This record gives sequence, structure tokens and C-alpha cells, in this order.
Amino acid sequence: MDLNFTAEEQAFRETVRDFLRAKLPSELSRKVLGGKRMKKDDYVLWQKILHEQGWGAVSWPEEFGGTGWNAVQQHIFDEECADAGAPMQLPFGLKMVAPVIMKFANPAQQQRFLPRIIDGSDWWCQGYSEPGSGSDLASLKTRAVREGDHYIINGQKTWNTLGQYADWIFCLVRTSTEGRQQAGISFLLIDMKSPGVTVRPIIMLDGEHEINEVWFEDVKVPVENLIGEENKGWTYAKFLLGHERTGIAGVGRSKRELKKLKAIAKKEVANGKPLIEDQRFRDRIAQLELEIMALEITNLRVISAEGKEKGAPRPEASILKIKGSEIQQLLTELQMQALGHYALPYIEDGLNDAWQGDPLMDAYADYAAPLSGHYFNVRKTTIYGGSNEIQKNIISQMILGL
Repeated sequence: MDLNFTAEEQAFRETVRDFLRAKLPSELSRKVLGGKRMKKDDYVLWQKILHEQGWGAVSWPEEFGGTGWNAVQQHIFDEECADAGAPMQLPFGLKMVAPVIMKFANPAQQQRFLPRIIDGSDWWCQGYSEPGSGSDLASLKTRAVREGDHYIINGQKTWNTLGQYADWIFCLVRTSTEGRQQAGISFLLIDMKSPGVTVRPIIMLDGEHEINEVWFEDVKVPVENLIGEENKGWTYAKFLLGHERTGIAGVGRSKRELKKLKAIAKKEVANGKPLIEDQRFRDRIAQLELEIMALEITNLRVISAEGKEKGAPRPEASILKIKGSEIQQLLTELQMQALGHYALPYIEDGLNDAWQGDPLMDAYADYAAPLSGHYFNVRKTTIYGGSNEIQKNIISQMILGL
């Protein structure tokens, strides 16, 4: 097996780099590379820039406005964007609900929703988890009762990411209580401006407002916003989760954070040698780098198979979810260790783009200010998208046949 990129692929990489040098705003890359706080306008601006280039949805087929790129091209694009400090393209619209709409929605729904996802007009969020229904998602209780041409929605969703900015939410709702729990779930698209929708913030350990509770009180949703068939939503939900788990791998971002880890470890310390000269720590970095390389190869295999079969990602996506999330956590752990006592204080003001640093922290200030908050934030990666314990069950049943 030849793992080297071809001449054509290397030329494509240069094309992507030229675009990033010309079109990626420096203020955005500075925020991303410095771990600064991102705003809604930052993500929307970058999505619009990509859309103008024709690169708004690199994983979409051309018939829906995507690039039609193959797996290697998508991988190169993601890697170069991460390395250059481009904002992450939010997955909720592009990589989660969009594949469901392409696969299961009717043509009118596709024409209505997909163009507004790719050009950045609509911000989407997810309505899956509920209090008491996380990994056991089939036990969800949010009800949708049909009355004429509308559903009336009542219930609560939690751990909703960035719903405070969202225009739309894709939701799993219970439309039947008969038979198996999975058989009574439907997939609805709900306008977040609908009367009766309330977003309540959940403030995290780092003081940031990233997640929410979303309440529905007699919310009217047109029946035309139902995706596919009533009571078939569990099938669509599993399809979506496969795409979400593939995206969690985050190979490009992990390679970027590995560079940061090495840069921190190479810095001179006050009373000793740089940590990179410690053999045991250097071995841990080498082991982590090997794991990222293995993740990269597995990621290419999964998205290549997905492109050929034009269906849901195979169970191997669970491997990406497990290893990708564990690698992200290990990266922050080693970065914290490399910074030593400089990593202990969390400086919330350090997330603001205008922050000038703390002279007491010397050369470590730019690394240290956001790091402990980021460390706590990525603790959740092994839980969302289906906990890693659930993913191991999927692997044992669907791949190993146990």
C-alpha cells in the first residue's frame, strides 16, 4: 500500500494553500490559532467565503451544490484549513442534518433547506438528548401530537450546542407510544423562532455559554417539516449519528494541536532543560503522533467507503469516534503537563481577541490563557455523539459479531 500522496493530490494541496493565503482573514486565523473566543459572525463569515469559492460543502455531491471531491481531497482540505487556523465549519447543518435531507427528504424540502445551509444563511442545532435520555436515546419523551396540518410539540431537549444562535433545530420527537420505543420516533425540522420555543443557557466549567436546554411548549410545526415517514425517525437518526461520529475524529485539528504541543515542549524553562529533552515525555509525544497517523488512515478508509456506497457511514465510524475523542483529550493533558504551573490558572479574559497577555506569565501567556478551559471543555468529547462505551458495544456487535 502506497500511503504517499500523488502528484495530483499534492497539486491540489497547493491550490488549497493558495486559497487560504488569499482569502482566510488574518483576524479569524489569529483567533483560532490563539484559542480565542469565536463569535457567530466569525463562523458565518468563513462559510460565506467558502461558498463564494464553490467550496461551501466539500463532502456534498455536486447535484446539491457540493464540490464532489473524493475522500483524499476532502481530507487535504480539512487538514490545510486546520493548519492555517480557519474556523471549523459547524457540522450541524453541513454534516449532520444535510445528509439526512439529501437521503430521506422530498425534493421540495431539499430545495428549501439545502441552499440556505451551504451559503450560511441558516444556522442549525440538534435536538436529540433529553434529561434521562442520552445514550438511551430511544427513551425520549418530547411529544408531537398531530392536529390537522400541524404537530403540537411539548417537551425538553438538553446539551444543545450553540442553540442560542440557531435559526432551525432538527429534532427527534415521539409520535407514537405503541410497540418498541424506537418505532414511535419521528424526525422534525423546527423553526427556532416559533412561539413556545425557549432556549435556556447551561454555563460550563470554563464559564462559557456553549450549551443549552431547549423547551417546547405547545409549539406548532407544519406537517411539511416532517422528514420521511412518521415513526421512522429512528432510522434517520442512526444515519445522522454515523456522519456525526465520522466528523468527531478531527484529524486536522489534532495534527495542529500536536504542533502546538511540540512548540510548548521545546520552550526553555526557568530551572532546567526544555521538556522535549525528557525522554519519557518525548516518548509520549511520539506515541501520540503514531496514534494520530493511524487515525488519519482509518478516517480516509471510512470516508472513502462512504463515498463509494453513498450511504450511511459503516460501523467503523465508531472507531473514529473513540480514538478521535481520546486523542483530543490526551493532547490537552500533555499540553497542560508541558506548561506545568503556568497551565493552572484559567484566564477568561485571555479568550478575548484584544487581550494583551500577562507579563507575569512571560512567553507562555498565549498558550496558557485558554488552555485549562479547553482542557475541561474536551472532557465531553468521549460522551457526545454517543458515549465511547456505546461505541464499543457497536463495534463488538456490528464488526466483531459478539
